Parts: sequence; structure tokens; C-alpha cells
Amino acid sequence: MAIRKSSVSGTPSGNTANRPASPQVGQTYFNGELGILEIYTAHGWFPTVAPQTPAAPTSVVATNQGTSRAYNNGQASVAFNVTNTAGTPSTFTVTSSPGSYTATGSSSPLTVTGLQSSTQYTYTVTAANAFGTSSASSASSAVTATTVPQAPSISASAGNAQADITITPGATGGSSITQYTIISNPATTTQTTSSSSLYTFTGLTNGTAYTFTATATNANGTSASSSTSNSVTPSAVNPFNSVDIMLIAGGGGGGQDSGGGGGAGGLLYTPTQALVQGTTYTILIGNGGAGSVSYSDAMSGENSTFSGSGFTTLTATGGGGGGGIGGSYAAKSGGSGGGGSGGGSGAAGTGINGQGNNGGTGDPSGPNYPAGGGGGAGGVGGNAARSDTNGAGGVGSSTYTSWGAATSSGENVNGTYYYAGGGGGTNVNYRGLGGYGGGGAGMLNGSNPGIAGTVNTGGGGGGGTSGASTGVGGNGGSGLAILRLPTSVTASSTTGSPTRYFSNGYTYYKFTGSGSITF
Repeated sequence: MAIRKSSVSGTPSGNTANRPASPQVGQTYFNGELGILEIYTAHGWFPTVAPQTPAAPTSVVATNQGTSRAYNNGQASVAFNVTNTAGTPSTFTVTSSPGSYTATGSSSPLTVTGLQSSTQYTYTVTAANAFGTSSASSASSAVTATTVPQAPSISASAGNAQADITITPGATGGSSITQYTIISNPATTTQTTSSSSLYTFTGLTNGTAYTFTATATNANGTSASSSTSNSVTPSAVNPFNSVDIMLIAGGGGGGQDSGGGGGAGGLLYTPTQALVQGTTYTILIGNGGAGSVSYSDAMSGENSTFSGSGFTTLTATGGGGGGGIGGSYAAKSGGSGGGGSGGGSGAAGTGINGQGNNGGTGDPSGPNYPAGGGGGAGGVGGNAARSDTNGAGGVGSSTYTSWGAATSSGENVNGTYYYAGGGGGTNVNYRGLGGYGGGGAGMLNGSNPGIAGTVNTGGGGGGGTSGASTGVGGNGGSGLAILRLPTSVTASSTTGSPTRYFSNGYTYYKFTGSGSITF
């Protein structure tokens, strides 16, 4: 259809479909279908009516733009449609939620910067002209801002022509970290790893001091560099001639019916052992002994051993079971002795010198029959008395606090780590507490079971009260083995999934279950 011109100044006219196909900005058109005069702008056809504020934009869509963006300086592109049912807009403003980050411009899309990494944002848009600002558009869908990762931190420890590198990741920037890059100084050698777990940086020169820096990389790029690590100097010390070994056996079970506490598993420390590279050493971790049940003996804990070809086997002896049943089942001896029952003879088990201590005696004179506590690696079990004196378990050893801090093992009491505490004895009015180091508490009278010793501490089980099925003794806790080597060392192979730590110049291998190790 040919375009007609109105009688007013020759302005083209017609219905909406007949607007000029290639209009110029500023061209006018009388829309007979709508009954209004329109003008063409950079944003399309708009009615020429009394001055109006623009209508709110529509169809807001946000897109994350994470590539090469610095950590906590995310960016999003926000696109929208312009609404032409009111005044002509001259500017648009995008606002984020949360954070109220904004961007202003004359057309879609607009780019919002400064966004916090790993944060989800929605966006609204307003339009403005000389006569006012529109209401806000409907919000976009939520989009997560991603960037490069936060810079990691790094520490180092020296080995023989190598260094152990510990990387502590920063925030991911909203996208998974795929690689860490480590740079040494001097030599500016670069090595990469996909894990923040302990990394061995090889190819260093003994006698030369080194520092290290690290960066983290994700799909968006690479972080800023970490601060410089501490300085380390590799050396050719043979760490295998000076291996400290700590073995803890399983704790003894608690007795039943006025039952004594189980003795702690023996703690055997053997310093400066010489191990041979290429030899496989086997570690056996003893289980805790079963507590007395149905008027049976409380069982002693199992031994823990360290052995290998040409090596004299080391054995930590299991803790003795606690006495019970009015003295019918006597306390047993072991790494630490079990506590005596509150009945019969009330006699306690004895410990092995250098591994543990004696249990405490029970009071057989009645009427309350309080039982003694099991011995601990650091102290004897508490004696019980007719006056209900507490038959507490013997305290465990705190000699190896630095080992516990380095390996997160043992019972942590206000920053002091204890191993192999004795179980508490049964009492009537004054519950026999377990010794620090995983000892289980005994129970007050009233058909209550003793508390089990803590796993991987060698803690003794607590004594139970009366009752064949409900007043049973607590089980002993399983044992533990830790090897400590000077400098940075990595085993060539292991079984049993030991955990490797490095702390204060020592490498630790902690076994919570049986296994083997080869250097």
C-alpha cells in the first residue's frame, strides 16, 4: 500500500504496519490506527504527546562476565528491552540486589562492575528523561558473579634437595580452582599441582636458601600472587636414621556390677630408630577390649606392633580389663592395669613400666562397693573407698602434646594433648571420671553402662553398675601409631591410609588402622 500524507505539513500517515521501512531519527508519522502522531528515535517509534516520563524497561537478562576479572571485582552484562508506550528515555540505570551496584548508559546492554565473587545477584532497570524516572523493571533471574580466585597463602619446609609446600587456598572466586602454580626464588623454577595438599617441590640445591610464591587458577584466570613463604634451606640429612615411633595399644574394657575401669593401652615411645629405605614396615593397631557383659570377664585391649625385616619388633601392650561381679572377675594387668572391683578382694591390675601405670583398688567392705579406676599412661588409677571416694581413671600422658597439635590426635584439653587415659570405676554417689586421654567414665549406681574409651587414644572403658544386660562395662578405645621423621620426607608407598602431616620441621605419619609403610 502506498504511504499517504496527511493534510498537516505533508506528514506520512497510515496504520502501524505502514510505518516507513527505513526511517531517519526525527522523522514523524501520523498513526491513524492509534490516533497519535509518532516520532522516530534511536529507540524506535514514540508518541509525540504531552511530556511524559518513560515506561519501565522489560525482559531484563543478566549474563556473568568472569573472564580475567580480579577477585571481588565481578562483572555482569545486563540487557533489556525499551518500552515505547510513554515518554522517550534518554538514559537507563541498572541496579543490583544485593549491593546496589549500578551502571548507567543510553542503550542496552549495560555493564555492572565491582561485584563480590561467588555472590548471586538479580538486576532491575529504570529509564529516565528530562521529565522523570520510570518505575523499576521486573528483576532478572539470579546470576552468580565469578572472578579469578583469591590469592592463596603458602608455607614451606626443607628436605633433601626438595621442599614440602603447604598451600592454603583462598576463596575460589565462584569457580572451582583447577591448578596451583608454585615459583621458587632463586632459580625462578615453576612447578604446578592440581591439589592444595602437601606438595613436594623437587630439584633444589642443598645449602641454598629458598622462598616460594603461589597463584591459583580457575576457569576465569589466575589469581594475584601469594605473599612470599618463609625461607627454607634444603640439606642432605638422612632422616631415616632418626625416626621416632609412638605406639599405643587398645584400652581395656570396663568391669560390670561394681566394675572397675579398664586400664589404658600401653604407650610405647621409642626414639631415633634406624629404618632402611626400600624395606616395608608393618603396623598393627590393637582394638579396644570388650567391656564386661552378662557377668563375664572384661577383656584386655589388643597389642599394637611395629615390625619389619631386620628390625626388632616394637610392642605396646593392651590395657588390662577392669574387675567386676563383686570381685569374682579380677582386674587384669596390661599396659596399664585395670581398676579393682568394689567387692571381693578389690585388687587392681598392674601396668608395665615404661608403658603405663597400675589400676586403683576397689573397696570390698560395702555397703556401696565403689570400684577403682583403670591406670593411665601418665598416672595410676584412683583408689575407691567406702565413703564413695571417686575411683577416677588414671590420667594419660601429655608428654607428646606437640605430636597431638601437629596431627590433631589425642584428647585436647585446653591446648594440652593427652593419650591413653584410664577408665573410671563404678561409684554410687561420685561418678568415677575417665582420665584425660580418652578414658571412659564409670557410672553411678542404677543399672547404667560404662562409657567407652575414645577410639585411637587407647583409653580404657568405664565400669558399669549392676544388671546383666544394662549395667555393662564400657569398651576400651582402639590404639594408634605415629611416626615422626626430621625434615620433609614422603613415603614411597603406604597401605592403611595413614595421614601425613608436616609441622615445625618434622614429618608425621599417623596410622589409625593397621597398614604398612615403605620409604
